[in-house]
Amino acid sequence: MSCRASRRSSGILFPLGKPLRALTIGVTRPQEGPHHFAVMNIVSLLSERRVLPEMWARTLDEVLAEMVGHLVSTGDLAELSHAPVLEALSAREERVSTGIGHGVAIPHCYSETLSDPVALLGRSRNGIEFNACDNALVHFVVLLVVPENQPNSHLQTLSAIARLFSQHAVREKMTLATTGIDLLRGLEKCELELD
Repeated sequence: MSCRASRRSSGILFPLGKPLRALTIGVTRPQEGPHHFAVMNIVSLLSERRVLPEMWARTLDEVLAEMVGHLVSTGDLAELSHAPVLEALSAREERVSTGIGHGVAIPHCYSETLSDPVALLGRSRNGIEFNACDNALVHFVVLLVVPENQPNSHLQTLSAIARLFSQHAVREKMTLATTGIDLLRGLEKCELELD
């Protein structure tokens, strides 16, 4: 399936001409629990400690390990969640890549130990092979882990992240930023401009 075709996934329609991969959500889909539909903008989920301006990882597995390990080391993710979240993210990538094109990937999964969503933005200047729909190396990774009892809370957030990073000006600002705080401020400014 061409990444330039119009597709529908999880109720999200991506227009023709936008090389964005359809976003199929979750590794395991919870059947019960409250269904929250609040749109979370990406900046509201990030902080300076949730930005990795220079990731060392060179492969997909290393990226996921580095990012999940960082969330555990900062206390944003419980130690007991490390292995299950890493396994869920890896299983998700095996099913279909979260590399949506334009050098961007949005790995995501559910966690039963979280009460609030957790996100982490990472940048790789060298790029990482993510099997993206446009076959380009990934330079920006937005990792999203959502509470298992909120299966719908991140659908619009994933769509908003994809829309934001589909903009050339956003990716250019993120490329030129020198620090984590610069990345965060640039992303915030871009989000405000798109709203």
